[in-house]
Amino acid sequence: MPHIPLESHLPGITGLLEYNKVTAQPIRDLTQILLRGPSTLSEFDRELIATIVSHGNQCKFCTTAHTAAADLLAGEAETSQKIKEDIETAPVSEKMKALLTIAKLTGQSGRNVTPTHIERAKAAGATDIEIHDTVLIAALFSLYNRYVDGMGTALPDNPAYYNVLAERLVNHGYTRLPQGYDHLKK
Repeated sequence: MPHIPLESHLPGITGLLEYNKVTAQPIRDLTQILLRGPSTLSEFDRELIATIVSHGNQCKFCTTAHTAAADLLAGEAETSQKIKEDIETAPVSEKMKALLTIAKLTGQSGRNVTPTHIERAKAAGATDIEIHDTVLIAALFSLYNRYVDGMGTALPDNPAYYNVLAERLVNHGYTRLPQGYDHLKK
């Protein structure tokens, strides 16, 4: 049960973002830029970063939501599952293994990222901006994870909600739907 009154048809982060649209807007804007804006990292890569951080922070809502988005973007579910099991054996490039490791470590504490981790990413072809954006995405999703869990938000009643959410994230990004979310009421 949420610690504050939230709309029951909006589980997880959506209810929090609707609760206070003033604080939600800059968070939504930054997320849209980082996950859907121009980048040499694909949208799939960036969803994997959100997934690994949320998984490491044990945030069930965010892990499931971003896994679903990554799976939809990839057209398969194996890769996102494998990165949660073991980054080093996952079917991603060496560059993504290095960036996912940096993301996972950032999710724990930014101080866990060492020059060795950065050197590995650069040796695998990661650019400075890719490293920057990986750390910023990881920090942002750590904020989201703590926000969602710290406010005790509800999980969806129906697991299919995550597929609907994934389609919204993939097709509309992280901006607020112009019509709002009343259509999700039961």
